[in-house]
Amino acid sequence: MRVGLLTGGGDVPGLNAAIRAVVKRGEGEHGHTIVGFRNGWRGVVDGDVTPVSRQQIRNVLPVGGTMLGTARYHPRAEDGGIDAVIATLEQERIDALICIGGDGTLHAASKVAEAGVKIVAIPKTIDNDVFGTDKSIGFDTAVWIATEAIDRLHTTAESHNRVMVVEVMGHHAGWIAVTSAIAGGAEVVLTPEEPFDIEKVVKYLKHRHRSHASFSIVVVAEGAVPLKGSAMDYEVPVGKFGEIVAGAIGERVKNEIEARTGFDARLTVLGHVQRGGSPTPTDRILGSRFGVAAIDAITRGESDVMTALHGENIVLVPLPEIAGKIKVVPADLIEVARTLA
Repeated sequence: MRVGLLTGGGDVPGLNAAIRAVVKRGEGEHGHTIVGFRNGWRGVVDGDVTPVSRQQIRNVLPVGGTMLGTARYHPRAEDGGIDAVIATLEQERIDALICIGGDGTLHAASKVAEAGVKIVAIPKTIDNDVFGTDKSIGFDTAVWIATEAIDRLHTTAESHNRVMVVEVMGHHAGWIAVTSAIAGGAEVVLTPEEPFDIEKVVKYLKHRHRSHASFSIVVVAEGAVPLKGSAMDYEVPVGKFGEIVAGAIGERVKNEIEARTGFDARLTVLGHVQRGGSPTPTDRILGSRFGVAAIDAITRGESDVMTALHGENIVLVPLPEIAGKIKVVPADLIEVARTLA
């Protein structure tokens, strides 16, 4: 079989581990030929192909990013996009396609599968918001980076008696914010799931600083918003692709805390640092397991499914059941973060 392979959406650590696993398992165990498409769905539409064999994947396991390149492009959003995808796949004699991506890329994969293309998807996103899987590739590394940053900020916050506001990624879901806040011992965490009341945040910080501490760490997900009708008016600024402007909510929260408490406050925006660098062992293992499961599924003739982690097991879930859905942080996990503040 000739199997196509692409990575779409934002880059994350662990993508190369998944690519490597697809190639090693596909070539070595099943005798398939793996054809890579550069820059996600854009490369499929444009017919931008590259061979991906054992020679190309040598030494890529610890490398971040994606050797295939990626782009935020979805063929379903462009007239004739799906037709262009099918035309390229026919021209390149592709029998099946493996798509590695987040919710946008997987939604596009579901639409392409509806057109009759055999597709198996692999979930990746540092936001961990892909529905149907316990974890996605890249999440563990992002949490590790955010936690290390919080650990480092603790010492400077305590030394200067400051409130340190740390903004992490998380447009629709606060997985990075909540888990890094728990792991890093932050005092306050603000997430998209539960709009916050700035007056309650300020009241808590004042009480903490009067009673037993002279510093605090506040972790804010980029998609966090204030409670409607509360004392803080805020309109979410977005970029040309609908993405939230980095630092916007963090800067506003920092200013509000400083103005309402008189405490010295500073903002750290982690931004794309969370996406970069070498993947953790957990992400290397997860990417490898997903890659093996995906190419095995292709070999068995499976289609319109996504690899997923359920507990300790890798399973396949139907794409139509998860496409277009967001996995949010459960209320009990947010409560754990608040309880440990």
